[in-house]
Amino acid sequence: MVANYKEEVAMPDAEFISAPALILRSLSADPGRLAITTADGVRITAGEFAAATYRLAHELIARGVTRGMTVALLTGNTAEALSARYAAGIAGARLVNLYDGMSAPILAEIVTSVDTAVLLVDVERYATAPEVLALVDVPTVLTLGPGPEAVGEDVIAASAHRPAQPPDVRIGPDDDLGIRHTGGTTGIPKGIVSLHGPYRSSFDVPFGQERAAPRLLAATSLAHLSGVLTDLTLHHGGSVVIQRSFDPGEVLAAIERERITDLWVLPPLLYRLLDHPAIAGTDLSSLQRVVYGGCASSPTRIREALMVFGPVLWSAYGMSEAQYITQLSPQEHDRVGHGGQISVGRPLPGVEVVIRSADGAELPTGEQGEIHVRSATLMAGYWKRPDLTAEVLRDGWLNTGDIGYFDADGYLYLADRLKDLIIVVGGHVYPSEVEDLLLTHPAIAQCAVFGVRDAQQAEHVHVAVVPAPGQRPQLEDVRAFVTAHKGRIYAPEALHLVTEIPLTSVGKPDKKRLRDSLAV
Repeated sequence: MVANYKEEVAMPDAEFISAPALILRSLSADPGRLAITTADGVRITAGEFAAATYRLAHELIARGVTRGMTVALLTGNTAEALSARYAAGIAGARLVNLYDGMSAPILAEIVTSVDTAVLLVDVERYATAPEVLALVDVPTVLTLGPGPEAVGEDVIAASAHRPAQPPDVRIGPDDDLGIRHTGGTTGIPKGIVSLHGPYRSSFDVPFGQERAAPRLLAATSLAHLSGVLTDLTLHHGGSVVIQRSFDPGEVLAAIERERITDLWVLPPLLYRLLDHPAIAGTDLSSLQRVVYGGCASSPTRIREALMVFGPVLWSAYGMSEAQYITQLSPQEHDRVGHGGQISVGRPLPGVEVVIRSADGAELPTGEQGEIHVRSATLMAGYWKRPDLTAEVLRDGWLNTGDIGYFDADGYLYLADRLKDLIIVVGGHVYPSEVEDLLLTHPAIAQCAVFGVRDAQQAEHVHVAVVPAPGQRPQLEDVRAFVTAHKGRIYAPEALHLVTEIPLTSVGKPDKKRLRDSLAV
């Protein structure tokens, strides 16, 4: 079945304006409005932020940054990092974020592979910069504010005398916007090349203009989806409150204190909010949109979140290779599929989705298979990897690597990532299906299911469990519970009791870390 909502998003007929230029134009048009509140509580107006960003762009250009060059950011969640991102964009540079949580050797490999001309470092990463810099030879290294001389010169101070107007740089829709790297933990991650045109088109999609100006809490990395939502929020007249990292207590406090309207969380982070003791006494009435996605979610916990937060949950399914694919509104959360699974919504305007079998044949409604996507927002390809690009991009269609199916009304349901499939004797096990079931067990608060290979390369189902308060689940009981509800092949062969489920730098369960530390 193909789901296709053909409300095409039209690009303007006038001269192309890139997303960074559009955001800065919006900020400059209303200079007195509050744009950013930093993690230290500093409040920055739209005019102040736009002027500083224009000056930084002129300084980068004066130092040789031109269209097609790569500027890499070794930064955290700071206003300076955000300004650097926009400045590099309007200067015409290709932007690369060096994610926190990756090892120095991997970051060094990325810096080299993307042909980095300028590396910008902010205060959040000064401590780790020397380890990375010892492994690479970057032509220009600069700091975003006062920093160690060993790292580089303060480029913001140097830009103070530059003009606070847009630079005269012509950027086209087919120019590189940036390279986003997958969260790989072995070897160098794949670099996903995005272009200005596809990203710019997302700014023409309605972003809640029927509401008052949104107030976004960016509590996860600005290098990921929080950065995208920050872009949209600032463009549409809103303001952003930045936190250094996700701490459930601090998030709840900020929602009440700052009257936050919008929040983005991955499902494991949403569960941490639900489990925090302060949530019962927190005023959540300002929230209008809590967007979740990025990995599989538990229907049980999502229904709990609906009870706690009210009808403000939006499910978003997407990926770096395709941007947004589907969306589920609060009013649609009663859509359930096999085993009570909640849908991830219907395809967005201009996005086509088809479910195919392993041999490429299109599957009918209700049948589970690989999800393929076609839209104007697909990636240009993987950086310097035409072989990998050819594996997933064919005839304009992207094979997402996800497994799912459609219901009769065109709502999409996800089963799991194809690569997370555990092949056991007797069949296939999708970890999310077992995780959803285990979270209904009274002795289990959190869990993560993963496959482990033995010496003969046969796979076995393991589960890491955070017990519910006062509980200590046993393997025999858990196996019997899973067998009774799903069948013998789904039952875990090993149970690991842990105090918490480790997360990757983007907030997803770190199953590689669990596998490496527990399955020995």
